[in-house]
Amino acid sequence: AGWFRRLLHKPKPSSVESSLNAGRSASSSSESSSSSPSMSLARSVCLSPVSVLDVNASGSARWDKTYDVCICHSEVDLELVEELVSYLEGQPESFRCFLQLRDATPGNAVVTELCDAVQNSHCWVMLITPSFLQDPWCKYQMHQALAEAPMANGRTIPVLKDVDRKDYPKELRNLYYIYMALKEKSFRQIRDTIMRYLQELCRSSMSGTE
Repeated sequence: AGWFRRLLHKPKPSSVESSLNAGRSASSSSESSSSSPSMSLARSVCLSPVSVLDVNASGSARWDKTYDVCICHSEVDLELVEELVSYLEGQPESFRCFLQLRDATPGNAVVTELCDAVQNSHCWVMLITPSFLQDPWCKYQMHQALAEAPMANGRTIPVLKDVDRKDYPKELRNLYYIYMALKEKSFRQIRDTIMRYLQELCRSSMSGTE
């Protein structure tokens, strides 16, 4: 019965191994419980192997469009959006942001400017707040972005702030969102999501030219 005694005296896993196993269990349970797309994007975004240098290269597919990201928001939330734009434009990648009140051409039609910005941006951030939900113009912006690329993963980035999950727009129910609790963390998630899309875009472009 030597094998039985060894089994009884088998050492317990270390605290590190226990925590890793617990993390794996939590991860698998969270993945199974987050099958509904109207869940917050809780874990950090993993960037693809394409380097920042590839994204910034002069021949990169990134430069096929005028803007990296178009910010859709309510005027009530302009101050927060300006902070987000300042953060993104201050990153090493110098993200090119379209902010309507700043970048629209004076004298041009509002709808024309918006449609051009949506078409000429790689990604669209939707800052969904109570003011956004009450503003018909914000809903129009959202529909324009969805019409431009209804199934493009990573292009439409919903960001919820002070909005209950039950009020999440039904048009976006097939997309995960970022819930803005800590501003700095949310800004980082937005940056990582934009970067991941640009990296995937560049990777697809490079594989297509090989």
